[in-house]
Amino acid sequence: MEYLNYFSLNSIVIISFFLISLVALILNGITRGKSNKLLFSSYRSSLLNPLTYVRLITHIFGHADFSHFMSNFLYILLIGPMIEEKYGSKNLAIMIVITAAITGLLNSIFSKKKMILGASGIVFMLIILSSFVNIQAGKVPVTLILICAFYIADEIIKGIFKKDDVSHMAHLVGALCGFIFGYYIFK
Repeated sequence: MEYLNYFSLNSIVIISFFLISLVALILNGITRGKSNKLLFSSYRSSLLNPLTYVRLITHIFGHADFSHFMSNFLYILLIGPMIEEKYGSKNLAIMIVITAAITGLLNSIFSKKKMILGASGIVFMLIILSSFVNIQAGKVPVTLILICAFYIADEIIKGIFKKDDVSHMAHLVGALCGFIFGYYIFK
């Protein structure tokens, strides 16, 4: 067991997020999509159903398939540890939960038929937060402006002109949450 000394759990929130999402992906495969529908996606449903409220958060753990999972977690595993080190594990967990809840709630309110799942809103939050990492007092990083311009413009254009199963609203909400969190933490 000496080889375990070479490993470090450098980002407990991000690694936990990854493992929970991996278990959700495996469950989705085993249940042929039923676990995603029941627990790991958010959609408009009865306010009397307690799972409606749970799904407002847990939709970030569900993914349609391995490709969807990998595309989100390549970014999360790349950017997440830096964000967790800078902001702290507790703060990052709070930001993830708030972003998930806002995204799930807005989807439930404004989308009659669309079911959302996946961590792409969290990815966009982390991307925007990463631009705040090296911020200096009283100065706006040019990288923050460029990232916001490119990502947000791209999502607005895709949301208007591209008909696909991607929740561009979730991406924009994630980016907005990342900007708000970054701005208020460094104010």
